[in-house]
Amino acid sequence: MGKRHFSGLEVALMVMFALALVVAVALVIVLALGEPAVIKEESDSGNNITPECPNIPLAERVDCFPDAGASQQKCVARGCCWSPLDETSIPWCFFSKNHGYTVVSMNKPDNTHIEARLKRMGAPSLFGADIEELMFHADMQTENRLRFKITDANKARFEVPHEHVKPPSSPPTSPLKYELELLQNPFGLRVWRSSPKKLLFDTTIGPLVFADQYLQLSAKLPSHNIYGLGEHVHQNFLHDTNWKTWPIFTRDAFPNGGTHNLYGHYPYFTCLEDESGYSIGVFLMNSNAMEVTIQPAPAVTYRTIGGVLDFYILVGDTPEAVVDEFTQLIGRPFIPPYWSLGFQISRWDYGSLDELKRTVERNRKVGLPYDVQYTDIDYMEDKKIFTYDERNFKELPQFADYMHEKGQKYIIILDPAVATSPRVNRSYETFLRGNEAKVWVTEADGEIPLLGEVWPGETVFPDFTNQACIDWWVDEIVRFHKEVKHDALWIDMNEVSSFVKGSNKGCADNNLNYPPYTPSILDELMYSKTLCMDAKQKWGNHYDVHSLYGYSMVLATDKASRQVFGNSRSMVFTRSSFPGVGKYSGHWLGDNGANWNDIKWAIPGMLEFNLFGIPYIGADICGFFDDSPENLCTRWMQVGAFYPFSRNHNAQGYKTQDPASYGENSTLVNTSKHYLNIRYTLLPYLYTLFYKAHVNGETVVRPMMHEFYSDKATWAVDRQFLWGAHLLITPVLDPDVDTVKAYIPDAIWYDFETEKRITQRKQEVDLFLPIDKLGLHLRGGAILPIQKSDVTTTYSRRHPMGLIVALDDNKKASGELFWDDGDSRDTVESGNHIHYHFSVDNGLLSIHVAHNGYSDPNNLKFENITVLGMNGSPSNVLLLDGTTSTALTESQIQYDLIKQVMYLRDLELELGKNYTISWEVKFLDRINCQPGENRDEAKCKARGCIWQPSDNAEEPWCFYPENHGYIATNLSQTPSGWTLDLDRNTDFPSQRSVSPDINKLSVEITYLSGHSLRWKIFDPVNTRYEVPVPINLPATPETDEANRLYKVQISEQLFGIQVIRKSTNEIIWDSAMPGFTFSNLFLQISTRLPSNNVYGFGETEHISYKHDLNFHTYGLFAKDQPPGLKLNSYGVHPFYMGLEKSKNAHGVFLLNSNAMDVTFQPTPSLTYRTVGGILDFFMMLGPTPEAVVQQYTEIIGRPVLPAYWTLGFQLCRYGYANDQEIEDLYNEMRAANIPYDVQYADIDYMERQLDFTLDQKNFKGLPALVDRMRDEGMRFIFILDPAISANETKNTYPAFDHGIEQDVFIRWPPEFSSEIVWGKVWPDYPNITVNNSLDWDTQVEQFRAFVAFPDFFKTTTAKWWHNEIKDFYNNKMKFDGLWIDMNEPASFVHGTVGENCLGDPNLENPPYMPPLESREKGLNHKTLCMNSQQILPDGTRVRHYDVHNLYGWSHTKPTYDALHDVTGKRGVVVTRSTYPTSGQWAGHWLGDNKSTWDQLLKSIIGMMEFSIFGISYTGADICGFFNPAEEEMCLRWMQLGAFYPFSRNHNSLNNPRQDPVAWGEQFANISRDVLNIRYTLLPYLNTLMYEAHVHGNTVVRPMLHEFVTDENTWDIDRQFLWGPALLITPALDKGVSVVRGYIPNARWYDYYTGQNVVVRRRFLDMNTPLEKINLHVRGGYILPWQKPANNTQYSRLNPLGLLVALDDDGSAQGSLFWDDGEGVETLKNGKILVTSFSASKGVLTNTFSKNNLDQKDQLTLGVVKVWGAGTVQITQVNMTVSEMVNVNLNFTHNTETEVLEFDATSQSHTLDKNFTITWKTT
Repeated sequence: MGKRHFSGLEVALMVMFALALVVAVALVIVLALGEPAVIKEESDSGNNITPECPNIPLAERVDCFPDAGASQQKCVARGCCWSPLDETSIPWCFFSKNHGYTVVSMNKPDNTHIEARLKRMGAPSLFGADIEELMFHADMQTENRLRFKITDANKARFEVPHEHVKPPSSPPTSPLKYELELLQNPFGLRVWRSSPKKLLFDTTIGPLVFADQYLQLSAKLPSHNIYGLGEHVHQNFLHDTNWKTWPIFTRDAFPNGGTHNLYGHYPYFTCLEDESGYSIGVFLMNSNAMEVTIQPAPAVTYRTIGGVLDFYILVGDTPEAVVDEFTQLIGRPFIPPYWSLGFQISRWDYGSLDELKRTVERNRKVGLPYDVQYTDIDYMEDKKIFTYDERNFKELPQFADYMHEKGQKYIIILDPAVATSPRVNRSYETFLRGNEAKVWVTEADGEIPLLGEVWPGETVFPDFTNQACIDWWVDEIVRFHKEVKHDALWIDMNEVSSFVKGSNKGCADNNLNYPPYTPSILDELMYSKTLCMDAKQKWGNHYDVHSLYGYSMVLATDKASRQVFGNSRSMVFTRSSFPGVGKYSGHWLGDNGANWNDIKWAIPGMLEFNLFGIPYIGADICGFFDDSPENLCTRWMQVGAFYPFSRNHNAQGYKTQDPASYGENSTLVNTSKHYLNIRYTLLPYLYTLFYKAHVNGETVVRPMMHEFYSDKATWAVDRQFLWGAHLLITPVLDPDVDTVKAYIPDAIWYDFETEKRITQRKQEVDLFLPIDKLGLHLRGGAILPIQKSDVTTTYSRRHPMGLIVALDDNKKASGELFWDDGDSRDTVESGNHIHYHFSVDNGLLSIHVAHNGYSDPNNLKFENITVLGMNGSPSNVLLLDGTTSTALTESQIQYDLIKQVMYLRDLELELGKNYTISWEVKFLDRINCQPGENRDEAKCKARGCIWQPSDNAEEPWCFYPENHGYIATNLSQTPSGWTLDLDRNTDFPSQRSVSPDINKLSVEITYLSGHSLRWKIFDPVNTRYEVPVPINLPATPETDEANRLYKVQISEQLFGIQVIRKSTNEIIWDSAMPGFTFSNLFLQISTRLPSNNVYGFGETEHISYKHDLNFHTYGLFAKDQPPGLKLNSYGVHPFYMGLEKSKNAHGVFLLNSNAMDVTFQPTPSLTYRTVGGILDFFMMLGPTPEAVVQQYTEIIGRPVLPAYWTLGFQLCRYGYANDQEIEDLYNEMRAANIPYDVQYADIDYMERQLDFTLDQKNFKGLPALVDRMRDEGMRFIFILDPAISANETKNTYPAFDHGIEQDVFIRWPPEFSSEIVWGKVWPDYPNITVNNSLDWDTQVEQFRAFVAFPDFFKTTTAKWWHNEIKDFYNNKMKFDGLWIDMNEPASFVHGTVGENCLGDPNLENPPYMPPLESREKGLNHKTLCMNSQQILPDGTRVRHYDVHNLYGWSHTKPTYDALHDVTGKRGVVVTRSTYPTSGQWAGHWLGDNKSTWDQLLKSIIGMMEFSIFGISYTGADICGFFNPAEEEMCLRWMQLGAFYPFSRNHNSLNNPRQDPVAWGEQFANISRDVLNIRYTLLPYLNTLMYEAHVHGNTVVRPMLHEFVTDENTWDIDRQFLWGPALLITPALDKGVSVVRGYIPNARWYDYYTGQNVVVRRRFLDMNTPLEKINLHVRGGYILPWQKPANNTQYSRLNPLGLLVALDDDGSAQGSLFWDDGEGVETLKNGKILVTSFSASKGVLTNTFSKNNLDQKDQLTLGVVKVWGAGTVQITQVNMTVSEMVNVNLNFTHNTETEVLEFDATSQSHTLDKNFTITWKTT
């Protein structure tokens, strides 16, 4: 409430009095001093000190002259630095280095406390009375909370006597998230975030000043994102850091947009550090008058004039987490009574009870939801508290009953000040009882009550810090409640406010009333509009406790409320507040005005009070002062409907503004009712938010940046706000507008009123909001509890409840409901409540009671459930009540196709019970009828398709009707499968005239095995191309239905195949979908998917391992195309693995080698489109992900087993200048002791890039260097491209000459030409000098030779290739492996030289062109003409159009055979282009990537995909191929790449070196350390490669393969496993020192310490300093290892160690494969060791499955490490070997880490013999 208004006469008299006072004061000064009044500059009092001025940025200057009148002389006198500027906001006088304190002694009593004694430095004083000796105390109170306090070392000072804030009872047990650094000379402190290491709070920016009445501390902050401090009007939520000073001192003032202090005292702010969400909170526990300056360093400076410096630094992972910490410290917010969340009406001065009732009645009449009515001070007799006006409000005692009759409540106001004058015709008993109890604030003598003036005239002021006063106050409220019933208390004027300055006697001239420094408070007078500062209260001088007055009044009023209302919760809300008030009270934003500024500024105010722990907050709706125009009040009623405290209140003398006063049918009334009805509908959600605030400290009104902190665009949003995490409110806050700019954060959002999904996200949009509309959006992922609204909560609480479900991107949602009687106290603590958890996932709604301690008397039920974002009609909706499953009737299910909303009606789900509701979605299968074309309605309809535009730009607008496709006939089922015919539905035309649809097709379905089947769709009349890749199929099909995991059904009228998993009855393939097309050059088939969890398809770059099914299309066509989003790259893999809702897995492989694409739809479904061949599908049914891969590789061939040395680290670059450069690199790597096995040469070793040649100028010495390196245990690999130069002189290039002789090159079909199909690649013409300054195409034209491409299908080509490789090996130089590149095949011209492709142009540009890179240029872009002819081994002639994607495949096997034959060793082949079955012969690298951070993650995704493609030996070019690498990125990539199976650092021409020794010593050391870990674990990796080769297991393994029942693992692609047991969590982002990793449900050990990490099935922040990659070993596994060496030749000689990681039962298993490491026939000849290890209950043993290793290759047992060995001391380790006596082994056992280590090396025990090792504790 505002202060009173003065008459014109009163104002004139006051002005005259003020003028007279000025004259009088001047005369007094003249008489006293004998001279006119002047401001004298003080002398420096002997402090002759030369300021030592720092050279600092302007933004870091700390003001040394915060008071007025700065000059150079005065500045220097303070020992400060003077540097004037043309900017007055920047300090001209700033602190020198001479100021501050030094640490003279320090003590650390324990690891969570620091104490220090500080001594003041000898600098001049600013304001006198500096304290020479201080004590510093630091207390690490919790893992997230640091307290430090600075106070007088020798004398007690005032400290806030806070009711709630107390030190914790025990020290923190978890690692601290912060570190405290104490600087000693001068004293300063720095608070760091522990991880990632970041400076959060740095006081060294300015000195500590600590005088008796002037305390100053400055601190630099981590960012400019500062929120909080109060109470003020902040026109924006995000602070302006440009030198703004905010005073803090409670004051009765108008919130009119100035920078002055207001009602509350909040020296607290939060700071968002950056996009990570990491945030801090800073709280100064000090109640004295102060100011806080925010400057652009960014930094804050606190200046307070009393008390102590008692800081709390709160460290959180998110802004919400900081609020949680703060409210834990000061007290959690109370849960308001349910009725207080209803709408409320108030005004100052109804004048009479009759007018009050008229207001109530007119708002009841219009049907306004409305719960609470107030009376302001006008209900009192002469404004005296605890009285009522017996004339105008005669029947007020009955008014509460009048309200209660209609389910409404009544609240009265109470001010603190008590009149000294008697009542009308009687004594004022309240005053008399207070006098008798001595409850008043006194004058400085402590005896005489201080007299002031407030509303009733002369008053005294209760001292609520006095227990006698509290007792009196409680008694008075009890008495008055008996007289005038009411339901809650509103306390006002408690800053404390008085209308005279200080007292009716004025205030004494002393340091309390006139301190040496007065902060920049309103009026710059301490006692302005309040009490004298030397007034006495029980807690101390009013100087110290002034800002605690409202706080102490709240505490007293809460006690009274408990006394009056007993178990009923009731409520207090207050104008003046202090941190901690929110535990007991709400707050409103004070006496605002009816203007468009104040409606805006209310939002930052509400957001701030949510930070302050007072979520029950709101502003006076429509404004307190001034008349409220209807358009303003309309908009304010709309937004006010979403204030937590929603009250319309206005002042005396202004027009009424309750909603009904604007007219019964006014727009204002109608829109108010509309949005209040929405509010009342959502009250269960709002009430639940208050519960979560009470329990978890969450905000209710929430800033957008709290939810979307990673988006900078949200950091300053304060014209919108959220309810919790899910409801976005966008009001109109300006006059005469109907369009507002709104920010839509990065999520799915639904218009709350229309229920439609909006398409925009992460962008600013224009919202059309006419006068009756407010923006209201619901976030996908939310489940909101609702209840049918009514005119009061008394009635609405009797109505049925419901749920609104808003599905997110993943079709998931979650929510909660807290429910109690809405009125009783402490229902959370007593358990008298219901707490529900709701969740939706995969079409299953879980309604789960987490706690049930309350029975609602209204027998409430959930009646209706609305599900938004259902992009398909529901079917088979089942309700499960316990064990009873009921199908909902058709009348209970409604679906709105346009809105995509499902309505479930009349459910009758009883409150307090558990339910689940499941549904399947029958999607409108929008299979695109115009793929790859511009949308065209006419063309769409001409194809017989449906045209229906969609709000979703990605969704097809033209789609097939439901009966488009084929009809099945002549079905025949046999024990081994099905055969059937298909007839095309000729009601629809062929869609592509050049490729007419085939009318009759045949289908064959074969039950290959119990877990696999095949279906093949083909033309029975005309033989079509089929993929000539040999695959491994069972000799006989599985004819026993009982042995099959699946059953097959055929849909006949719309042909489709359904494959059903028998164990779960889930349909995992269902191609009964429209759009099935089979023509000569276009084949299309779609299938529904059982879930959204799909992995695979390649080779294209994906941004996540799990596919996003939101209308994404990927082209598959082999191409020389560096990785890029949705760009088809080197290989083709039409294979995917899918997860089902049952958590089973299956795989699907399409054996088709034509250009194709796949399209995902969110229904979920998948569409294949290919431009030739047939449809030949294979399905594997797992049921586990790992079993799927095993079954797939059973068909396509198991992965190759490369030589052991190929698992070592490898180096390569394109651009070695000569052999000396390679030799220097080799020598540097050896000198740095970095493990390293393989060196490469790229095409630069060749003469003019010609295969099988050697550059005799620059690489003449390479053969000798290779021989030397191989002698020293190294291996060498060379590159070979397929293209062979044709422009050499006869007999000078044998490779080409021999190729011509043997007719190995690809030619035109003879009907077109007998010529070779010429291309151009790397080889240069002879005798030319390449001009690299020319553009690429010109270089190709002028300098690149013609080349021919070998046709590797031909057996003659394989022989020719073998001979050329053999000749090179025998006559030029040795090698150990071969790297084949450019075999897509790549060409630098398009199609052929001259780019004139002969033959059918429809093959170069087919009628349907998949979305390939440069699709507009045709399939022959950067490769051969599609009409080129190739010849299969059986003589069949095929078009390159059909076999293009097999070129790299056909190249690989001949290379593999040649390598084995020529070298006699297995070595390795690494190929760029692959196709299913390639993995039998070769590994693969992920191509010519870029040196960018995103490629680290994408390499993991790529490796995991190739793992399921059956290619285990994979990796990416470490540090990137293209572009210069950045050091930190390259280092992190070296750490990641150390765990690639194929671990090679490789970069490109004209880029700087990026090998480990190119960066300096630190880089080399870190690289060495991580590679040593790799080499240590090579026996484990080699065993995994063997298991992949024999069983088809994955090596690089997605987490979901091991933990498929844990859905958290389904999305994880920033971590991966080696096999089942080693978890790798790399750092993938710039500048991070913490990574967030998931710990699946198992025991895991830190690889570096051997300690159990304890946590499981949750995400964990892992410290990742630059030198570390996080590694964890899974309990239950035994990993073989060896001590590392410079290369594997030497590491293989070391004893074999075992790492035994025990599981929860103390058991572990593992295995080892070992052979000579390189023999071609070792597996075939059985010259291998395969041994298993087992540990259980303190016993370790081994067994054999293969044991025929040559003696030279035998291993001996070495060091064994047992992790999880227990905390009981092990006393003996004993080894038993057959035919030997028991031997005691030396061991160590750390009972703290539980690591046991023993060494068997001395026993020389070879692993071809059994052993038993036992460890015992007694």
